[in-house]
Amino acid sequence: MSLQEKLQKRSETFVAETPSEIVNAMLRADVALISTGLAEHALRAGDVAPEFTLREVRGNSVSLSTLRRSGPVVINFYRGDWCPYCVLELEELAALHPEIDRLGASVVAISPQKVERLAAYTGVPFALASDPGSKVARAYGLAFSLPEELRPIYQRLGHPLPAVNAASDWVLPLPATYVVARDGRIALSFVDADYRRRMEPSEILAALSGLPEQSGRSPWRT
Repeated sequence: MSLQEKLQKRSETFVAETPSEIVNAMLRADVALISTGLAEHALRAGDVAPEFTLREVRGNSVSLSTLRRSGPVVINFYRGDWCPYCVLELEELAALHPEIDRLGASVVAISPQKVERLAAYTGVPFALASDPGSKVARAYGLAFSLPEELRPIYQRLGHPLPAVNAASDWVLPLPATYVVARDGRIALSFVDADYRRRMEPSEILAALSGLPEQSGRSPWRT
């Protein structure tokens, strides 16, 4: 089953189990977010990836410039551990990691959550980094503020973002995946205003396989 098929199945389950007023409110928010054109204005393949240094779940600093010294970098922006779609994607990336590592690349997954909230995923074989204030997500053109209508709904569903985000805010990133070459340029990008859609793992491997410079091994391998 492809990642998108798994995500679609999860979406269908959510719709079947959730009150219609919540589903409809989320659909309205989806349409509004898509209409802003945020996804179209985010960084794309061919752009230079902004540098960053963030704290990751093991307590260390992780920087794009350091990772690039070892090889290409896969950057994944995700909403948080409360998002089942994000969890599915992280699981796929973890399963794919041996192949990514074989191609000399590393992975860093970035969330606006507090570092403490990432602790449940310490077994993931790549860096999970906290992005306070969504500064890195903003640099990549991905950050947006959750609509007022959805905030009490998220609270009701057990997702109080100000309590879990490092900046105590309602800001989230559009889910996005970037493959960054060693020269810092984005070789492949996936950005979608619909959080139910993510890049298929096979596309990441294809992009990495096509990069001219591959050397070293991921510093985050287990």
